[in-house]
Amino acid sequence: MQSYSLTHVSDAALLRDLATLIARDRLTTAEILAHIAEVDARRLYAPAGYSSMHAYCVGELRLSEDAAFKRIQAARAARGFPEVLAAVADGRLHLIGVCLLAPHLKPSNSKELIERASGKRRVEIEEWLAARAAKAARPEPIDFSDCELATSQVAASAGFGMTQVATSQVAVPIAEVATSQVEPPCLRKSEALWVRARLSRVKLRYAQALLSHAIPSGEVDQVLDRALDALIRQLEKRKIGATARPRHGRPSVRKRHIPAEIRRAVWQRDRGQCTFVGANGTRCDARRFLEFDHVEPVARGGEATVQNLRLRCRTHNQYEAERAFGAGFMEHKRRQHSACASRTQDLTRDVLAGLRNLGCRPGDARRAADYAATLPLTSLEERMRAALQFIGGRLVSNRPLPAG
Repeated sequence: MQSYSLTHVSDAALLRDLATLIARDRLTTAEILAHIAEVDARRLYAPAGYSSMHAYCVGELRLSEDAAFKRIQAARAARGFPEVLAAVADGRLHLIGVCLLAPHLKPSNSKELIERASGKRRVEIEEWLAARAAKAARPEPIDFSDCELATSQVAASAGFGMTQVATSQVAVPIAEVATSQVEPPCLRKSEALWVRARLSRVKLRYAQALLSHAIPSGEVDQVLDRALDALIRQLEKRKIGATARPRHGRPSVRKRHIPAEIRRAVWQRDRGQCTFVGANGTRCDARRFLEFDHVEPVARGGEATVQNLRLRCRTHNQYEAERAFGAGFMEHKRRQHSACASRTQDLTRDVLAGLRNLGCRPGDARRAADYAATLPLTSLEERMRAALQFIGGRLVSNRPLPAG
């Protein structure tokens, strides 16, 4: 057994050996970051039975959660900017410094940032980055006129006049304010965070008011406990078809449809955990981002049965698909899906902004935009027209019938 006692070492030798070990540790750290970056890029944690690089570092390499997070963040920055590894190896930049610089590194400024941070302590780097961000921030107030003008032009080009939209001058009640998530599209990130925080406080106060008979004190922990119970029941019903009175669902013509009774049985059998087992016998412990995966793919005739379904985390679901159809094919499909989803989000955001500018209430605008997003429409004009028709139909259906 190795002895770590150094009481017999002279002062000069102790200082010399310490400096040598620190220099060796810097070289080792740079090599570790390079290895983590390559393992992460190749996704080698998936066949080993882990859902992410962080899970692999904690479960397989026995790193702490914080140490794993910092090394992965630094490794990903070093993969994009290899000069980071050289700065770590020769001691110009420490691990915390790399993590602080990582969100700001770009091809145009990487050398400058590394040079400015070289030899500095954590506090000095934080202060310099804060001063740099304050200098780059725009001091002028937010101008919403461009947003309003843009949405007006969109509505005009789509052929909608202001008189075609029914508006209400009634103040929005607290329940509608609490459930609204509409924000001006040109809102900067800091203002958007402030708006969301304010809306969350409004929701909490409204929930406390609704529960005032059951929880007169309005204790936040009791309100949140009630809210989480209700949310869990709702999510279990939507995700796995949980219900107190199970029944057989109607047959569906969609090949990928999974009946509720099948989802319940698979979830209970797999205990709400990814079932992938690595070559070393390690079962993935992921319970987040779970998906129902077909053992025999649907494209090859697989059916939605309890025997042909299993729970997989998103990482291992994609890994199985790559093994079945090839990594190149799945990468092409992912790019197509990402482009389509991005286009859909942009159109939905534009429809929301247009409806709000035309005077629609936040809740109506959100429901109409979500409805338009479910239709196979590709242009903003078509989605605006569908959203306005949806709102018009709701107004007509809610109008009281004439007497007699």
